[in-house]
Amino acid sequence: MFAALADPTRRDLLDQLQRDGQCTVSELVAAHALSQPAISRHLRVLREAGLVSVRQDGRQRHYRIESGGLLPLLDYLTSFWDQRLDALAAVLDDLEERS
Repeated sequence: MFAALADPTRRDLLDQLQRDGQCTVSELVAAHALSQPAISRHLRVLREAGLVSVRQDGRQRHYRIESGGLLPLLDYLTSFWDQRLDALAAVLDDLEERS
């Protein structure tokens, strides 16, 4: 997931999907200065990471953000910051006791 989110183009695609709800590949191509194959490659990475889903409608593919896709990242960040803030609180408590 971190690798998928590391690329600024993929973050831009997610931002557009978040704003618009869902988009076709053609709509995403029109909004970015990239070719259709390049956009499709980025979307494939996002889909494989569980961040977007696709719905086929005839020849068009409609992409949207997968609502649960970012939950593992949220869990990781919550745990990461909880540990760091607990460590900071311990250091501050120790400094207060020394004063």
